[in-house]
Amino acid sequence: IDQGDWVIVDAEEGTLHIRPDDTLYDAYKGRVSLRSERQAAYEALKDLPARTTDGTDVSLMLNAGLDLDMEMMKQAGADGVGLFRTEFQFLVSESLPKLNDQIDLYKRVLDKADGKPVVFRTVDLGGDKVLPALNLQREENPALGWRSIRFALDHKGLFRRQLRALVRAAGDRPLTIMFPMVTVVSEFEEARDLLLAEVEWSAQRTGRRPSRVEVGVMLETPALAYGLPELAGKAEFLSVGTNDLMQFFFAADRMTPHVSDRYDLVSPSALRFLKEVSDSCKTYGIRMSACGEATGSTLSALCFVALGFTALSMSAGSIGPVKQMIRSLNLQAFRPDFLAALNAPQQDFRNQVLALAADHGIELFDG
Repeated sequence: IDQGDWVIVDAEEGTLHIRPDDTLYDAYKGRVSLRSERQAAYEALKDLPARTTDGTDVSLMLNAGLDLDMEMMKQAGADGVGLFRTEFQFLVSESLPKLNDQIDLYKRVLDKADGKPVVFRTVDLGGDKVLPALNLQREENPALGWRSIRFALDHKGLFRRQLRALVRAAGDRPLTIMFPMVTVVSEFEEARDLLLAEVEWSAQRTGRRPSRVEVGVMLETPALAYGLPELAGKAEFLSVGTNDLMQFFFAADRMTPHVSDRYDLVSPSALRFLKEVSDSCKTYGIRMSACGEATGSTLSALCFVALGFTALSMSAGSIGPVKQMIRSLNLQAFRPDFLAALNAPQQDFRNQVLALAADHGIELFDG
């Protein structure tokens, strides 16, 4: 360990993490949030539904990627896992994880979920997530490069091994999988066909298959929003990945400090785009949700719910504040005023929405 290295000391588990990456850091940050004094006030809401005052239920799910995240699911009162990032297991080793290691991890996740839904996102590798075992070169524009589903479909052996592990781990339980950063529908179709082939392969050799297989897609590129008619009848659900979607939408790298805070999801252009997505999903019968950093903000979550999203996935520490906001919301009263503001925005639209929320007595905990 060198001077200046970041470390995480876990006194409960007796472990020391040296130079933790963002995934591990965020997981521990969530644990710290759950222990804060303010979070203690949400303990009373843990077992109550996220239901608006006029009776609309919203599923509040957990973003996860590690075993320790699953331990926070019950503590936070999450309805399940809306995004389980599977690539961390690939990134922490100099060699690719073996099939049985992957099966063991996914089984533990499903066991700890104890019957609640878990949405597994297949490997999001490549670009800035360089896999040591494949000795990949770094790219000038990694966010726009050879990554996610593009990378997976070009490494079918690696991808099929992961799909096989997910199928085997599910056994005869339900299995829900979504593919990241799909840009054109043909990518989704090719990935789905590989998954279904693994389901049949496993059934022939083990005599077992998942009781239900749901296949979805992450909307992280604006291009896919205009491919939803072709996804109808093929994808059961769609999850808006706010982190990548907003940086592509605004052409602003969220990792570059000079521009990362200049553009806002709570803005007319972004919310009008998300309303188009919501309307299209309703038209074509595609269940929709949202995940990412934005969903953990009570103001952004309010906007998603007003646009028709009834499933949100976020960090454990955000579930309490978002649930309290939803339980203070009369959606039928707020939505017309919100949509009217969206059609006739003022110069500072964020403050306009904040004022509307205050007028309607909605409890927000950020701005």
